Amino acid sequence: ELPGFYYDPEKNRYFRLLPGHNNYNPLTKESIQYKAMECKRLRLLEEEEKQKKKTTRPGLNSSMLLQKRQLGLLSSTSYCRLVHELKVNCMQRRKIEIHSPDSSVAGTNNFKIIVADVACERIFTVNDVEHGGCKYGIINLSGLGKESLTVEMYDNLYFRNRKVNSVCWASLTHPDSHLCLMGIAETPGCASLLPASLFSSTNPGDRPGMLCSFNISTAWSCAWCLNPQADNCFSTGLTRRVLVTNVVTGHRQTFGTSSDILAQQFATQTPVLYNGCRSGEIFSIDVRQRNRKGQSWKAIRLFHDSAVTSIRLLKAEHYLMAADMAGKIKLWDLRTAKCVKQYKGHHNEYAVLPLHVNEEEGLLTAVGQDCYTRIWSLQDAHLLRTIPSPHPSSKDAIPSVVLSSRLGGSRGVPGLLMAVKQDLYHFSYN
Repeated sequence: ELPGFYYDPEKNRYFRLLPGHNNYNPLTKESIQYKAMECKRLRLLEEEEKQKKKTTRPGLNSSMLLQKRQLGLLSSTSYCRLVHELKVNCMQRRKIEIHSPDSSVAGTNNFKIIVADVACERIFTVNDVEHGGCKYGIINLSGLGKESLTVEMYDNLYFRNRKVNSVCWASLTHPDSHLCLMGIAETPGCASLLPASLFSSTNPGDRPGMLCSFNISTAWSCAWCLNPQADNCFSTGLTRRVLVTNVVTGHRQTFGTSSDILAQQFATQTPVLYNGCRSGEIFSIDVRQRNRKGQSWKAIRLFHDSAVTSIRLLKAEHYLMAADMAGKIKLWDLRTAKCVKQYKGHHNEYAVLPLHVNEEEGLLTAVGQDCYTRIWSLQDAHLLRTIPSPHPSSKDAIPSVVLSSRLGGSRGVPGLLMAVKQDLYHFSYN
């Protein structure tokens, strides 16, 4: 790079960046980079429309896989994993129609977050509202299996005034019966536990009220505990502390930290909470112990070079996946506290972006700050597919995704859900 010049790859020469009149110059590094990114996005979209998508592994095709399986050269686990790789490379985009009892609600606000329940029958949505704040709703995915893609969206307009930083499903009375919401009203912030039945088409008079709500400092993350030794508990990641609350008894535990908690997840086999910090540290807390001063309550400690934005425990709970603001995704072995794999290609500089791990299908999904959705093989960290956003890249148009082999329940359809701007898309297996 030359100071005061920019390089035009089409004309293969340098041009001077001239100072504009009234301090306005349309030629800046940002505008040139945006133009290049937009050209790349449109080219990739055109390739997707032509359906010329090929597998990223040479020689991998369905007939070869079937032949190896019949000859006994592939185990059933490896066969299923490679078939999912093939399916992911052949996914095609289709737009979903969103129906709502209130016709003025559907399709009028930008999607910010979508989070699926464990069975992938419903997704909870957080939409930005034009005059500030957020609107919350639940989309039923039972209509995805039909030829015309339509889903039902139910809102609750009472809860719509708070910005939401983090959401998780909570299993209080039955699996995925409630929702934990962490957000900022003005100052201080607010943590709320809402019954999922608030968002339904039944009589509004029969709906239960908010179960738990209290003011806190700025909240960054939340997690619900499914372990029987600490059931009915959820954690809140705050500025320089962790707050664990029992919803039934109201008892709270506070653990002071030296950094903001941007990511959290509970283990299921033990009542242990894993936390990812802005400082790059990942540490675990056994919530059965009482509060102690200092750092003595930290069990496992791992370190990234940048702020940790998402953590995901694998099912056996011997491995933990973590992403940071340097764009690095690492797989840590918790028994040795060492990084065993890195997944390259993710792009992030300052955003808090989630990871999505589908261990049964052997897939890892993440959306980058450049608005590209990338899918890797969990086993060998091979980048399988890069999906461009249907909308131009911008800070307020980063897609939120859900990838599952059973969208809509146990008999649902496999594929990828992508929410971007006001639209919802389904990338279906071909």
